[in-house]
Amino acid sequence: MTDSDPGTGPEELRCSAKGCRADAVWALRWNNPKIHTPDRRKVWLACDEHRESLSAFLSRRDFLKDVVPVTEHDEAGGGG
Repeated sequence: MTDSDPGTGPEELRCSAKGCRADAVWALRWNNPKIHTPDRRKVWLACDEHRESLSAFLSRRDFLKDVVPVTEHDEAGGGG
């Protein structure tokens, strides 16, 4: 999901963009249909700055399913 520091707990969610240490604001829920069942959702986290670029990367591959605020991630059926 993210390259977090070992001491980073669930309350300190970080952006998944390479090298970014910003707090996550968005949960990008995606699925690779070649390797995942249709109901499976992987999650990348994004800060405001990287939401568009990470979404575009996943969208170009037809992987992106939805984007929700990270505070609603669990309510949206999120799972790694």
